Amino acid sequence: MGFFDSLKNFKNQIDHIESSVYSGKQSLLELYERNAKLEEEIALRTKELDTANRQMLTLQHIWDMMNSSKPLSSVLNAIVSCLQGELGYLHSCIAKRLVDNEGDYLQIVACSGDLFADKFLNLFSCAPGDIRLKFPDIENLPEAIDGKKIYQSKDIFNLAKNVFPNITDELAQNFADETNAKSFILVPLSYNHSHFGSLVVFSSRENATENELNFLSLFARQIELAITIADLFQAVKEQAITDGMTGLYNRRYFEEFIKKEAVRASRQNQKFTVIGIDLDHLKKINDVYGHNYGDIAIKAIAEVLKTNGRSIDVAARMGGEEFNVILPGVDSAGGLVVAERIRKAIEAVQLERIGNITASLGVATYMEHSDDIDELLELVDHAMYESKRNGRNRVTLAKPVSETSWQEVAIDTFINILTKHRIPLDRKTSKILSNKLQEMNINNEILYQVSDELIKTYNPEHAEDGTKQKVQLASLLAKRFDLPKESIDKLKIAMLLYDIGNTMVPKEILEKKEPLTEEDKASIKQHPLIAAREILEPISTVVDIIPIIEKHHENWNGTGYPNKLSGENIPIESQIILIVDSYCALLENRPYRAAMTKEDAIKTILNDANNKWSDKLANEFVSIVQNEFS
Repeated sequence: MGFFDSLKNFKNQIDHIESSVYSGKQSLLELYERNAKLEEEIALRTKELDTANRQMLTLQHIWDMMNSSKPLSSVLNAIVSCLQGELGYLHSCIAKRLVDNEGDYLQIVACSGDLFADKFLNLFSCAPGDIRLKFPDIENLPEAIDGKKIYQSKDIFNLAKNVFPNITDELAQNFADETNAKSFILVPLSYNHSHFGSLVVFSSRENATENELNFLSLFARQIELAITIADLFQAVKEQAITDGMTGLYNRRYFEEFIKKEAVRASRQNQKFTVIGIDLDHLKKINDVYGHNYGDIAIKAIAEVLKTNGRSIDVAARMGGEEFNVILPGVDSAGGLVVAERIRKAIEAVQLERIGNITASLGVATYMEHSDDIDELLELVDHAMYESKRNGRNRVTLAKPVSETSWQEVAIDTFINILTKHRIPLDRKTSKILSNKLQEMNINNEILYQVSDELIKTYNPEHAEDGTKQKVQLASLLAKRFDLPKESIDKLKIAMLLYDIGNTMVPKEILEKKEPLTEEDKASIKQHPLIAAREILEPISTVVDIIPIIEKHHENWNGTGYPNKLSGENIPIESQIILIVDSYCALLENRPYRAAMTKEDAIKTILNDANNKWSDKLANEFVSIVQNEFS
C-alpha cells in the first residue's frame, strides 16, 4: 500500500471516529432533553398531586363541618374560609339571592376573613354581610345562573359597579385596584330545585385551569349538601318542639320554657301570666260534622293565637283541644285583657258548616297566684274548667290558693305516717323523709319524690317519676269528666296514698315469680282495706279520701275487690285510680313478666273495657295517653 493510500485510510478512520463522537453527542443531548422533560412532568404531576391532596383535605374538612351540630351560618363561614385559605384565593363568599317588595337582591351569608374583607371594610365602612347588594346586570351572567354554569370574568370594576348601590366610578376603581384581584369566578348554588345563590371567589390569577373549575363545581355541590343537611336538622329540631297539626309549640317545649321563664321571673322579680284555652263542644263538632271539622276548629284557634300575640309570647298546644299561652312580664290584669281579646277573636271566627266556635279560658299569674309552676298550671286549669261549668265562652281569673291546699294535706298525712311509724319502714329512712317534708315549702316535686321512695320499698321497678306521671294522668282524666276542683284535689291525694297498703304485704308475695296461691291473693286483696282502715283512718284530715282508696280495685263488671261493686256504684275517682295504676304497672317490669311497650299497654287497656272499667273511661284515657301525654 502506498503512502497516499495509507493517508486516505487514516482519514477514513478519523471521519468514522468523528461520526461516532457526533452520534454519541446527539444521543446524550436527546437523553438530557428527555430527562429535562421528565423532570418537568414530575414537577407538574407533583404540583397537581399536592393540589388534589389539598382539595381532598378541604372537602374532608367540609364534610366534618356538615356532620357537626353547628348552625348553618357557622358551617358556611368555615367552608368558605377553607376554600380561601387552603386553595390560595384572595377571598371567597356565598351570596344568597333574596326577593322583597323592591325586587331581587343579594345578601352575603358567609365570607372568609382576610385582607380582602378588611379592605372592603375600609372602603365601604361596613362588613360584606351588612350591605344590601344589587342583583348584578352583567352580560351572560343570568344565562350562566339559569344554566347552572360557572361564570368567569376579569372585570372587577364592572362587578363593583353592578352590585354596590350608588357606588362612584372612583370607588369602584379603588375596589378593583386595592383588592389585587385579577379575576372572579361565580358558581351557581341550588337548593330544593331552585336558585339559592352563588359561591364567589376572587383570584390573583387571570385565568383558572380546567381542574380548578372542576373542583369549584364539586365544592359548590358540597355547599348545597351542607345547606340541605342544615335544613333537615332545623326541620327535625322544629318537629321535636312543634305540634304537627297546628304549628304551635308542643307540650314538651312549653314545659321546658315555663321552667326557664320562672327562673328568669324570680331573678328579675317580674311576673308572667299563663292563659289556658279549651275549645268548647269539640265532641259535638266531631259527632255532628266529623273529626276533620274538629281538626279545622282546633287549627282555627291556633291561628287566632298566632295573630293575637307578641313575638315574646309562647303559645302551645297541650294536646287535644287545649292550649296554653305564656305572657312574659304581664300581670293578672293585663292577662285578663289579653284573654278577653283572644276569646272575642275565637268567637268571631266563621268556619264552613260549623259556623262560630267558642272557647273557655282561665288565667293565673306567677308570683301573684302561686310561686310554684305545677300549682300555677293547676290553677289555670281549674279556672278554665270553671269557665266551662259556668256556661263556656268566658274568661275566669284563678282563685287564690285556699288556706289548706291539697299539697298541705298530703304533706301532713305523710309526716303523720312516717313519724308515727304506721308502715314498716326503717326509722332512719322515716326520719330523713319526714325532715325533708317538714323543711320544705309547698312543692309538688318533693311530694312525688317521697311517694316514689315509699313505693320503691315494695316495688323496686317503680319508675323514678312514676308518681308524678300518675297524678298528671289522673288529673287530665278527671277533667274529661268535668270533676270540680275539690274532687280533683282529693283524687291527687288519693293517687299519692292509694298503694301505701302494699308496704304491709309480705315482700316474698310481691316478689313471687311463680303463680300466686289463693292465700297469697287474699293477702294482696287486703291492701286497699289496710291502707284505708289501718294506716289512714286514724288521720282525720284524709277521712274523705278513704272511700276512694278503699274501692280502687273494684271492677266495672263486679269482679273486683273487696266488695264486688259494679258500674256507677264505684266512685269515678276510684275508677280513675284503677285504670291509671293498671296502665303504669303494665309499663314496668314485674317478677312474673317483662314490661310492655306503650302500644301493647294501650291494647290491654282497650281489651279490658266494660270488664275492669267502662268503655267511655277506657277511650278517654287512651285519648289522653296518645294525644296529650308523651
